[in-house]
Amino acid sequence: MIELPETFPETGIGEEAVLDLLGAAAMTRAADLAAPDALAHMDPPSAPVAARMAYFVAQANQNMLHPATSPFATLAEARVLEWIAPAFGMAWGQICSGSTLANLTALWAAREAGARMVVASAEAHISVPKAARILGLEYHPVPVGDDGRLIRAGLPDLADAALVLTAGTTGRGVIDDLTSVPARWLHVDAAWAGPLQLTSYRDRLAGIEAADSIAISAHKWFFQPKGAALALFRSEAARASITFTSSYLARPNSGVEGTRSAAALPLLATLLAWGREGLAQRIERCMTITEELAQRLDADPRTVLKHWPESGVLNWRPLEGDAAAVIAALDGTSSAFTIGETVWVRQVAANPHADVDAIWARICAALG
Repeated sequence: MIELPETFPETGIGEEAVLDLLGAAAMTRAADLAAPDALAHMDPPSAPVAARMAYFVAQANQNMLHPATSPFATLAEARVLEWIAPAFGMAWGQICSGSTLANLTALWAAREAGARMVVASAEAHISVPKAARILGLEYHPVPVGDDGRLIRAGLPDLADAALVLTAGTTGRGVIDDLTSVPARWLHVDAAWAGPLQLTSYRDRLAGIEAADSIAISAHKWFFQPKGAALALFRSEAARASITFTSSYLARPNSGVEGTRSAAALPLLATLLAWGREGLAQRIERCMTITEELAQRLDADPRTVLKHWPESGVLNWRPLEGDAAAVIAALDGTSSAFTIGETVWVRQVAANPHADVDAIWARICAALG
């Protein structure tokens, strides 16, 4: 156990001593997201090349607000967006520090386009009602069916609404029906399942190209360090509506953030190193892991599977006994998700290095 000073030290111990002290703790006392039995949350291990590139980003400390202070990083960001946006039918985009900001950015553009209300599934990510509150917009949650999908028959009049459909809900990985709906603005929160568009599972996102905007979390299935997401837009007109300038700026500033880091560089490094095929292989491996576990859970008389996994998220519970006790026994490799009044075990295949047999052994031990 590291003993840290309780008060701000007057005299430092030196950089090398600090790295010896904190560096080891930062790694040895961290959750091993790449462990063979790690299958817990929507937190993949970073691509090694992305982690190494993130070190260079921190060293250079480029400011993306000014091209003069980020000449290559600006080029890198533009190239990444040129690669990714067309795959979703989008014209342009920007990098954000997480999909909460990507959703806020998109819904800001929706408000500027005339939206006066945000409508979303009752199981939409918490960032969606938060964005509505920040933007001063009415928020209308729509009930979901037993399958977790937004019930379209429950939609209100969307003439002045931004409708948010979710591609991979946080709780159970469900993908709403993404086919077009007449609305003032259609936004798809694809923070989790968006990268399926680049895999053999792309049919599960059918209709996503009709969206006005899409949010994708790069620190999920793009395997990036925390603090990276993409906000993508179908129309160039949206850019002007969320862009400001000032006499001290070298160029107009688009989006919510001003100063931000060169998060596109680790993503560029990853896409160059792996290619689309390498990225798809890792995501498809995660999907296969979930499907194999679902088969075992469905066949085991001790367990009940809630849904067949649609985007790498499992919901299951013991047939007898308390799900909370199983979650505690799984010790960090699962979480709880409540559907109705029932608590379910939630496990997410974010780790492409996971071993099905190792995970199954932990589940069997937890079941007793």
